[in-house]
Order: sequence, then structure tokens, then C-alpha cells
Amino acid sequence: MWRLGVVGTPIAHSLSPQLHEAGLRLAGLEGASQRVELGVEDAALLPGMLGTEFDALSVTSPLKNAAARLCDEVTDVAARTESVNSLLRRDGVVLGASTDGDGFVDALEHAFGSMVDNAHAVVLGAGGAASAILDALLARGAASVVVHGRSEAKVDALVARYPNAFSASLVYRPVDIIVNTIPVAGRSAEAAVLQGVHHETVAVDITYDPRDSDWRERYTAAGCRTLNGLPMLAFQAARQMKWWWDVDVPGASLLEVLT
Repeated sequence: MWRLGVVGTPIAHSLSPQLHEAGLRLAGLEGASQRVELGVEDAALLPGMLGTEFDALSVTSPLKNAAARLCDEVTDVAARTESVNSLLRRDGVVLGASTDGDGFVDALEHAFGSMVDNAHAVVLGAGGAASAILDALLARGAASVVVHGRSEAKVDALVARYPNAFSASLVYRPVDIIVNTIPVAGRSAEAAVLQGVHHETVAVDITYDPRDSDWRERYTAAGCRTLNGLPMLAFQAARQMKWWWDVDVPGASLLEVLT
């Protein structure tokens, strides 16, 4: 009987418990999942929650960086990104993984086919999800990724990890993919379209509450192909479940649960 949960704040809107329980059914396992409101100030509680209240946890904003620091062992991707969205206790050891980035690319490919190789991308935000998405885009062949964020220091630290990541827009480069990772509550007024955006550009808002954000609607109106965060949520969960249980749960099947 698997005891699963999702931690972060705000958490009331999270669809992770629905995904977890669908994944358990698809994997032929038993268990249940619940939401836990937890802020950065309480992040130190996470290791103690594993093994007592929960067997595994999904981690959402704003805890992904803090969770990475609390693990005994992390995957290579989590170490590079300093971000963890998946926790598991095994043999008394707290393990951490990051499936956000590969889940994001899986979702792109499911919706639009292969498009990351040699692409020029822009990522808005410099938190845990942005770090994971940047890492996956470059690992899977993107030619360049520009990161824009409110904290110049955070952006500079993030792009310094990769030779093809930049903190300023590349003049005359077309934008093939633009991703907004900034929480809705923290967004400020921004331009509708960045220089270089065109009708083949894919604009992804990783939020799914609301499903059609103002930001996404501006790009749709500009003629871009757009996506909300539900596909990424489903496909990162599929990779998370593979890591937890060593069982293949199709991301497309999980997405059907959400739509």
C-alpha cells in the first residue's frame, strides 16, 4: 500500500493526487495520495515525513531547490539542476530525482512531434522548474536557451552551468520555443511577443490553473502554437512513477485522466 503525497504552496489546486492514484491503478498497485500545504520555512520537515507518513512525495513550488539540499542522494539531473520534484525513502535513505525537464520535452514531442533538436528557446523564470527545463532542452539537442528572470543573480548562476545558455536575448535568432515557468501570482505585465517569435513558435505556460492564462492567450492571438501545463504534469509524473516503482506508466494515459 503506497502512501503518496504532493507538497508545496499553494497546493489546493494540485492535480497530483489524481495523477498518483491513476498511476497506481495503471501500474497494478494499491495506495492513495494527498496534498500537504508546506512552505520553504517548513522544508526541513520533509525527510521526517518520508517513511512515517509517506513512502514517496511529489514536490512542487517553492520547495524544489530546498528539497534537493535535504536529500541523502540525488540523481545526476537533480544534482545538475539543484532541483528535486520527486522524493523516495529506500532502506532509510532519502532519495531525490528531477523529472520536470524530461517530462516537459516528452510533452512537447507528444503534442508537436520532434522539435527540440537545434531549436532556439527562451525560458521565463529561474526557479526549480526553469532549471530542469533548461537542462533537458540542452541535453536533448537545443542549440541555445535564453533565460529571463526577475533575479539577475539567479539567472546568471543558472546559465553559467551550460555553454549554450544565455542571460540576454540573441539578436536575429528565431524563437522556436518559449516557456513561462513563473507562478501566476508572481507575474508582472510583460510584452505580448518577444522579438523572434513566429507562427511556428511553440509557447508553453507550465501553469494549468487557469488552463488558458492571459500569457498563453496573447501568444495564441499572435498565431503561435500553444500549450498549458497539463501535458508536462502528466509526462513528468510518468517518469516519476518509473523512478518510484520501476513500472512503465504511459504519460498519454495519465494525460487522458486530466483532460
